[in-house]
Amino acid sequence: MEKLEGGEAELIKAKTIVGRMGSPDHWFGCEYNMNIYRGCDHGCIYCDSRSLCYRVENFDTVDTKADCLAIIENDLRRKRKRGIVGTGSMSDPYNTRERDEELTRGALKLIDRYGFGIHITTKSTLVLRDLDILCSIARHSPVSVGITITTADDDLGRRIEPHAPSSSERFEALRKLNDGGICSGVLMMPILPFINDTVENIEEIVRRTHEEGGKYIFPAMGTTMRPGSRDYFYKTLDLEFPGLRRKYEETFGDQYSCGSPNEKELWARFKSLTKEYGIPYKMKDIIDVIKAGEVVEQLSFF
Repeated sequence: MEKLEGGEAELIKAKTIVGRMGSPDHWFGCEYNMNIYRGCDHGCIYCDSRSLCYRVENFDTVDTKADCLAIIENDLRRKRKRGIVGTGSMSDPYNTRERDEELTRGALKLIDRYGFGIHITTKSTLVLRDLDILCSIARHSPVSVGITITTADDDLGRRIEPHAPSSSERFEALRKLNDGGICSGVLMMPILPFINDTVENIEEIVRRTHEEGGKYIFPAMGTTMRPGSRDYFYKTLDLEFPGLRRKYEETFGDQYSCGSPNEKELWARFKSLTKEYGIPYKMKDIIDVIKAGEVVEQLSFF
């Protein structure tokens, strides 16, 4: 992709935006992937999208793709097979620019018009703004919203996800989405070694997910680090958790996958609680829940 100058905002030239995914059984049943924005302004200290392999300069500045809605419409119109479009894998579709530009909302209208389903990954409560369109899509296709929640502690959340809505606000959004008939659950990832990898945190996230009507939890008891994302993570550890960087370096070195030393205990408690509450966490079971969603009638929520 080539960056273009476009007034106050930087635009990225793209030929296509809605692309086919290789394995729909691996990520919420998505056959297609869509990223309208590039970069993210939530400031999460662990974000893998900062990795150098993705070649995103100035990651904290959100750029948009030029003529994105026209490109998305052309992409959808040309697809021979309808399916679920996933968005939010590289950049949260509900960043601060979306409040004014409404490009995600425009894309959802096109997804509705052309008969596709949608899976959204987000940390933002702004997704509630588009509940009307999500309900419209749900009348003909699967709809799911996965809200990332890594800690039940709002104070800790502000340290590791400084510009995102609080965990309490995200749990409230989860409730409103499910009350509105939209299949929604929690992405409990990453669980960072030595930071939020406690049994108490896992118990509270699972309990709150159950209380707010969450339909699933997809977990990762650890994190990943690559060149670029590791550098940023360690820099912020030095600021927010002095001394913890050395513990990471001694424990993981240059490993890509950094599992929690408490992983066995965390998984045991997690599996016990999700079984007690009847919350699916395996991707195959989550996809079954999403694709079995009921047709939603238009309601008024606010």
